[in-house]
Amino acid sequence: MKKLHLITLVVLLLSFNSFAQDSKSIYATMSLSDALELKKDLPDEVEILEKRRNEAAVFFTDHAGHYLHDKVLVHGPGYIFKNSEEDAIAALYKEAKEIPANKMAFTITEDALVNPALDLINTQNIEDHILELESYGTRYHAYPIAIDVANDLKDKWEAMAVQYGRSDVSVRLFNHVNTNMPSVIMTIEGAETPDEFVVVGGHLDSTSSNNNNAPGADDDASGIATMTESVRALFELGFVPNRTIEIMAYAAEEIGLVGSAEIAEEYADNDVDVISVVQFDMTNYNGSAIDVSFITDYTNGTLNSFLMELIDHYNADGIHEITYGTSLCNYGCSDHASWTSEGYMASFPFEANFGQHNGNIHSPGDTFSVSGTANHAAKFSKLCTEYLIESAKSSLLSVDDALVNSVSVITQNGQLIYNLEAAAIDFTSVILYDIQGKKVLETPITSKNGSVSTQSFTKGIYIATFIVDTNTSVSKKLIIK
Repeated sequence: MKKLHLITLVVLLLSFNSFAQDSKSIYATMSLSDALELKKDLPDEVEILEKRRNEAAVFFTDHAGHYLHDKVLVHGPGYIFKNSEEDAIAALYKEAKEIPANKMAFTITEDALVNPALDLINTQNIEDHILELESYGTRYHAYPIAIDVANDLKDKWEAMAVQYGRSDVSVRLFNHVNTNMPSVIMTIEGAETPDEFVVVGGHLDSTSSNNNNAPGADDDASGIATMTESVRALFELGFVPNRTIEIMAYAAEEIGLVGSAEIAEEYADNDVDVISVVQFDMTNYNGSAIDVSFITDYTNGTLNSFLMELIDHYNADGIHEITYGTSLCNYGCSDHASWTSEGYMASFPFEANFGQHNGNIHSPGDTFSVSGTANHAAKFSKLCTEYLIESAKSSLLSVDDALVNSVSVITQNGQLIYNLEAAAIDFTSVILYDIQGKKVLETPITSKNGSVSTQSFTKGIYIATFIVDTNTSVSKKLIIK
């Protein structure tokens, strides 16, 4: 009889501790209110390790994580992965790093480059890329296919750089500790201040309750495609940045921001000077009356305001019109939170007001057919393009709008024809750059009206840069037909 009682006790103890021994159980931090609700609904699958302020350190099962996706929150993981119980508890006591008030003065000076770049955004390219990523069926971080997805994106970005002859571009895999899936990072080296970084990112993985069927078209193939098309437009324009630009496709966002957290922590530990970071996670579902909803929690107000100013300046009306508002997205909403926690300026422009976004995410129903076109994502590509150009700035020195508008230039009958009479200052020379940023012609300017032969040039887009001195120049887009 005693033996029977002993066996029963062992079974009970094993049952009580079964989820703690589950290899799929994880440590994390999350909102205290969410932790309490999760514990109430799933008492045997959630352990609250410690509470502080409005956060909790928790240990919970994989099933509880999906429950959090589906029932408590409806976007992002809703928690931030930690390596151990000690790390989870320590994170509660980590004080947020302050961003210096003079970190960066954001300015809008690049009209001559931004305006033609907006015309180059191709909606079909975005659609094709979303469908390409959807076709994997799943991009769940723990599956071998996730490594293939990362390698394929690396190849795609490298081929794009080769296509446009960009020797200043490199693409690398960032290998992680807590997932076998690597992140993918494209770097466009800055021509003048390469140690200053401007970053945009989105996550490459996908998830659903059945991870064998997690197409993730909107969440977040749309963000990856949005950024890719923006960069392609910059390459077609021949944009050469002053600061270094990095495009990041993060691994394992869906299990607690794993990829972005490791990257942001490494950058912070190495004092990498990241000027600002913008997250593109879900861009293609038009669920609200506005086009873009700026998430205001766990983001930087100054950077949010700058992105709004870009829309006011470049997208107030016409074919590039974009409307916007604000919303909240809660704890662990997306990868911007990883950068915010490391003291970097981060922003998250989202596809709709929170709660009005795509309800099919984290399910087999997250397919491109839900949106039907990539028109909505194209608006985010335009915002991404504006942000990259205006934050990284052109390596060709910018000037005020009045001087830019005083320069008139066209191509006609095999000639570049310019008129500088409206300018109050004299120009010394004109330089012609091709779309790879390579100088193809330089000639002195002897009068305010003149022409340069373009008959020997191949058809395409060029940038004519009119030089005043080492501190002043004006750039204009040209199309040679």
